[in-house]
Amino acid sequence: MDRALRTAYPDAHCELDFTTPLELAVATILSAQCTDRRVNEVTPALFRRYRSAADYAAADRAELEELIRPTGFFRNKASALMGLGATVVERHGGEVPRTLPDLVALPGIGRKTANVILGDAFGVPGITVDTHFGRLTRRWGWTNQNDPVKVEHEVGELFPRRDWTMLSHRVIFHGRRVCHARTPACGACPLARDCPSFGAGPTDPLLAGRLVRGPEAPRLLRLAGVPVHADAPDEPEGTSGAPGSGAGGAVRPAQGGQA
Repeated sequence: MDRALRTAYPDAHCELDFTTPLELAVATILSAQCTDRRVNEVTPALFRRYRSAADYAAADRAELEELIRPTGFFRNKASALMGLGATVVERHGGEVPRTLPDLVALPGIGRKTANVILGDAFGVPGITVDTHFGRLTRRWGWTNQNDPVKVEHEVGELFPRRDWTMLSHRVIFHGRRVCHARTPACGACPLARDCPSFGAGPTDPLLAGRLVRGPEAPRLLRLAGVPVHADAPDEPEGTSGAPGSGAGGAVRPAQGGQA
């Protein structure tokens, strides 16, 4: 399954736009209960206005709240960003720390967020157990745990540490594009042959193919041997696609798992 994910998502990456560890920390705080797409629409103006931890620490609350309002929960997020800036200045000389214990001690930063920062800003391997990662690894039988820390540890034991960051990106990409929460695109999934939950969504390739989302959709469909639908609409990440049924023959595609 890991090999199939590597083939399906060779360019998997963090979908939050950033250029510095501080920008990534800010973006991850804003991403709570918000899509990456919306965060990326907000952060250009935010990053131009606040360039350092000291800038966030000294921010005018009303101005900051207005800038981040589209991401939701903007009052709580403004408090977290101002607290983040103040703590980074006071305890870390204005630089975002590089260790998990130091990161999780920052306002607004939990273990999931810390692993994102470690893996994508500092190159320190980490597993990011977000909603997608948790539900897919349970759906695949890689773990039966619900606690994110236990999921992180159990899945981490299955893979070399050096692969943890990219594994997280690939699983999250797959959750956003194919293996949706309510209606997974089973019949168009490149992992179908090896998935113990095959049949949770429509198994007919044509029906399932219409559920595949994202810019990679045409290539993913070709990998699964499914005709590409030019009229298939794209959707923001985090959506489950149009409702589907299990109609069609439950034939497990032979393409999945050959990678």
